[in-house]
Amino acid sequence: MTNSLWVFSSIALCLQWIVVYFSGISPSPEWQALSAGLAIFGASFMLSWAAELAQLDIPQALALALLALIAVLPEYAVDMYFAWMAGKDPKYTAFATANMTGANRLLIGLGWAAVVFAYWCKTRTKALALEPSHKVEIRYLGLATLYSFFIPFKGRLDLFDAVIFITIFALYMRRASQSHHVEPELEGPSEIIASWSAGARRLVTLGFFLFSGYTIFIAAEPFAEGLLAAGRNFGIEEFLLVQWLAPLASESPEFIVAILFALKANPGASLGTLISSKINQWTLLIGMLPVIYALSAGRISPMHMDDRQIEELLLTAAQSLFAVAVLTNLSFSLGEALLLFVLFATQLLTPDPRFRYYFSFLYIALAVGLVSLRREYRAAFVDLILRGTSSQGLKKE
Repeated sequence: MTNSLWVFSSIALCLQWIVVYFSGISPSPEWQALSAGLAIFGASFMLSWAAELAQLDIPQALALALLALIAVLPEYAVDMYFAWMAGKDPKYTAFATANMTGANRLLIGLGWAAVVFAYWCKTRTKALALEPSHKVEIRYLGLATLYSFFIPFKGRLDLFDAVIFITIFALYMRRASQSHHVEPELEGPSEIIASWSAGARRLVTLGFFLFSGYTIFIAAEPFAEGLLAAGRNFGIEEFLLVQWLAPLASESPEFIVAILFALKANPGASLGTLISSKINQWTLLIGMLPVIYALSAGRISPMHMDDRQIEELLLTAAQSLFAVAVLTNLSFSLGEALLLFVLFATQLLTPDPRFRYYFSFLYIALAVGLVSLRREYRAAFVDLILRGTSSQGLKKE
């Protein structure tokens, strides 16, 4: 009975927004944000159940990659809109960059840290250990991160960058589809549905993916717009609203799904979900921006960036580099999570442009220091970049 209540409640939360969306009602910004936000919350639960059920039929890494791809569709929709408008009005380029950098930094600084804290609350374990199979995600995130440093130095995002990032994403998806199949441990609604016939289970799994994905797709942008409209009443800078409030709306599904996995003492799926989301956003999302921009402009033209956007991109790339360095030995400690969160949170309190460079150099120094001064990190980093998943991950001392 409890499991049925969870399912029906999640569906009801999605349906209430679908009714509002198609009814033509124009609620106030506050009510629009609340209604759409509740729909995203309900859809997030369905995504977690669908991801667990999908692991019965496809490799876990591919299931998590597909989950991440569906969960970031709202982020794609919002950022693609800004990129399309940038092709007609250059001022929208700043919003596309703001949304993309904010989403990526939120994932690591808030999402990854929240997973470790949730896992610690559940198990009192101070380090989250990953299986060697997760080196697939870390490796491709590392490749995308290393290349991303070229963009702020060029001061533009062009179609060549798009080819590189989209190729990395395609190689990651291909590698994930070849991963070893692992039988998942299910509980709650997914455990009940797993006992059904294969045909019925797969139909429900597909339904969960499609229904929740569609709900998130139509709810995330109105949720963000509702937050933006409400925030303007307080005179908050538009760039900051686009950078933080809009991504927070669309990132909430991934956060909820990952935290649910962590509370079920499933650290691999928990952090793996957010790592996959980060790869999606740091490869396919950023790669699609110049493509949409060029299509909208009607010519082959790069997206030129101003000083603010260059600073934001450099800071995002530097944070990603440190995050990859931390995960090279397939372990993520409570102390590392706290450091990532503190560095992320303090950025919000220092609007001076110089501090974006200071934090960038700090992230890079921490990453280089970790890899160069600690032998186990150095060996794991070299193995990760040069040989991928050929050897076993090392543990913390």
